[in-house]
Amino acid sequence: MNYLFLCSMNRLRSPTAETIFGELPNIEVDSAGINRRAEVRLSAEQIEAADIIFCMEKMHKRKLGENYGKYLKGKRAVVLDIPDDFAYMEAALVKILKSKCARYF
Repeated sequence: MNYLFLCSMNRLRSPTAETIFGELPNIEVDSAGINRRAEVRLSAEQIEAADIIFCMEKMHKRKLGENYGKYLKGKRAVVLDIPDDFAYMEAALVKILKSKCARYF
């Protein structure tokens, strides 16, 4: 399975998810930002490779559909509802990510 995590800038939330879930066996994990100035900006190739796309907020899913809709056919996008209130690898963020994503892994 290939999992893709999206946030705005790919600096805090989605890289944290990539780090913690990337350690699991038999899966591939990637992350990107949906904004133009993101550290790693989302690409069509990332979407095409993903089996499930995790969006940190509803606005990320909306922007995903608006900007990359033609690549989303047959893709599942899940909104995690995790606000941009955490530092990279902050314990509270790790706990929330593990809890909200547990049923997908």
